Amino acid sequence: MADAYVHGYSEREAQRLGDQADILAELLHYDTVYPPGAKVLEAGCGVGAQTGFLYANSPETDFTCLDISPDSLAQARAAAQARGMTRVEFRQGDLYGLPFAEAEFDHVFLCFVLEHLTDPVAVLRELKRVLKPGGSLTVIEGDHGSCYFHPETDLARRAWQCLVDSQAGLGGDSLIGRRLYPLLVAAGLDQVRVSPRMVYADASRPRQVEGFVRRTIVPMVQGVREQALTAGYLNPEEWEKGVTDLLGTAGPGGTFCYTFFKAEARRAHLA
Repeated sequence: MADAYVHGYSEREAQRLGDQADILAELLHYDTVYPPGAKVLEAGCGVGAQTGFLYANSPETDFTCLDISPDSLAQARAAAQARGMTRVEFRQGDLYGLPFAEAEFDHVFLCFVLEHLTDPVAVLRELKRVLKPGGSLTVIEGDHGSCYFHPETDLARRAWQCLVDSQAGLGGDSLIGRRLYPLLVAAGLDQVRVSPRMVYADASRPRQVEGFVRRTIVPMVQGVREQALTAGYLNPEEWEKGVTDLLGTAGPGGTFCYTFFKAEARRAHLA
């Protein structure tokens, strides 16, 4: 079973994912560290945008990185080889039916994956299956409903809503960050803890303005242009003005704020 990726698999999207990972690395990954010799599954690794940061934090850990897209895996494998990442294996497979044995991994990690799935609880249960008792599952998601910005115009907000509606139209949920706790509980995982992590950008933080607003957020919205116009959410003129207004939040008087959610849970020890 495969779910649609709302942003597509273009070269531009691969670059956006890399820019996003770079600007968010410290915020999202500083506390993800695995012990030497541990077996870690990165589920839905995509083009490997997060893999390099995981590996840098835990260079003596053995990573298995799985994705359904052969093209994405080829890019991830090439990036890993270029960085000399020797303790990484890449596998193709479906998250709904993982090609691994029961309790094969010490830890599981997934980032920006659940939002694209039609049945995230089913995938979480499958990930729990391959996790050893006592092992951890770490999941990171955004929540597009947490976004606010200045200056805010009607068309900027409507362009942003196109992103939410386009993903919902494919069966995904770009508001999933707020649901991590109940989803992990529903999947039967224990010791669930959720940590909100906010990104804020204004002119005093030029790195966040460039890396997050200009290179990550606005390109993410631009990536659903065809879906939004086809669905009639906006007409072409409204779309262009809305995106221009969103870019205005990266100007001298603009601000942009967005919250990510990072959760960790564990598979209970067998009784």
